[in-house]
Order: sequence, then C-alpha cells, then structure tokens
Amino acid sequence: MMRSPAGVGMTSQRTRARMIERLRERGIRDEQVLAAIAAVPRHLFVEEALASRAYEDTALPLGFSQTISQPYVVARMIELLREGRAGLGKTLEIGAGCGYQAAVLAQLTSEVYAVERIEPLLARAKLNLRAIKQFRVRLKYADGQQGIPEAAPFDTIIVAAAAQGVPPLLLQQLALGGRMLLPLGSASQQLVLIEKRAEGYVESRLDDVRFVPLLPGVE
Repeated sequence: MMRSPAGVGMTSQRTRARMIERLRERGIRDEQVLAAIAAVPRHLFVEEALASRAYEDTALPLGFSQTISQPYVVARMIELLREGRAGLGKTLEIGAGCGYQAAVLAQLTSEVYAVERIEPLLARAKLNLRAIKQFRVRLKYADGQQGIPEAAPFDTIIVAAAAQGVPPLLLQQLALGGRMLLPLGSASQQLVLIEKRAEGYVESRLDDVRFVPLLPGVE
C-alpha cells in the first residue's frame, strides 16, 4: 500500500517545518533551497520502519552499505553550488541512492540527471520519484565515476560519495562556468568545490564531511 505523501504524526507538515527551522539555525540562508527541501516528503524515501526519523537532521541507512544524506548536508551542498549564480542549470548527481537529493534538485532546476551503480537502489529511486510524480529526473544505471558523457556538458555536478581524487571524466563533463562539488578523502574528508573557468579549474576546500566511498563499477 502506498504511503501518503502528506504523512501523519512524525511525517506531518509540522514535523517537516521543524526540520527547516533547524536548518536555518545551522546557518542555511538560501530560502529557495529550504523551500525545495520542505517540498520533498523525505519519509517516502526511507524504509517505512524509519519513517518516524525521516525529519531528523541525520543520515539514515538504505541498505547496501549506503545512506540517505543528512538534510543539512544536502542543503549545504546545494547552497554552495547555487551561491552567486542565476541557477543550477543542467545538473548531474553522482550517487542517486533512493532518489531523495535528486528530488530536491528537481525543485530548483528543470534538468536533473542522476547516476546510481547499485541496481536495486536505482529501482527504488524510480519508484520513489514516481510516487511523488517527479518526472524531471533522468536516472541511469552506471559507474558514477564515468558520469553521463552523452548528456554532457553539465552546469552543475554534485557527488554524493567520497572519492580519493577528482574523477577525470567528471571534470571533462563540466561546462565552462560550471561547478562541481564533491567530498574528497577517506578517513578524513572535505567538501571540494571546483569551478571551470576560461583560465582553468579553480579549487576551494570547504567543510569537513563524512560520506560513503565512491566505488567503481556497478552492482
């Protein structure tokens, strides 16, 4: 039986509004990002047994050694990618997982492509996005480090898993003037923002984070 997008009890609009207030308290200032997160029913993207925790500001397990990202991290990454720009433009997400972050991105731009390397998770993402009638996201089953060359270039690339180094094929798929944000490192990880300018790539190291590793191949 399909769960109601409106939700009841712990998945209610009031609970969702409290999560948005916590994000504001933690420093998220982009009201469009906050509105996008408020618009997506996160409880529909987690296991039903975890629905009561869906609006906590924490990562939650999805199975397959993967997690749905913490709302603050989703908000922070998208805010950084939007800062000082007219919009996200054509966006590529690496690591679609259950489809939650792609659904948030689709509130902010009309073109979202998302790659997932674990086939059962991709199937779940498709069902989740269909359940909320979100049809802007184009999903692909592939190795995330390969990106989607046939759809490149992208104005924005957001990577939801930690790489040891910047995947060269993703750099190649970044449009001039575009931005890529990804976590780099293993035991110690940092968000790294890469901007493609006429004179070359400009890299900025930002927040300390914790993500699952970006692995090659497909499962």
